[in-house]
Amino acid sequence: MDEGVDPTAMCRSLVEKISESEQLRSVTDPEILILFEDWLEELENETVTVIKRKGSVTPKDLSNELGLSESGSMFLITKLKRDGKI
Repeated sequence: MDEGVDPTAMCRSLVEKISESEQLRSVTDPEILILFEDWLEELENETVTVIKRKGSVTPKDLSNELGLSESGSMFLITKLKRDGKI
């Protein structure tokens, strides 16, 4: 994965915009939005599985395990904590 481009940060930005703007939701292709939400849910599930298996992980550990950037891993950990999933 090219470290110059962080797809997780791009996705995080998209999620924030969707959450903040009903107008953006109305112009987003529903099929793409569903695929993105499914992908993010799968990453969240994989993150929870890794954390349960290892007890706890650092963003670096998670990035190595899932093939994500450290900032993407930090986003997932923070989101899951905020959502009460870990």
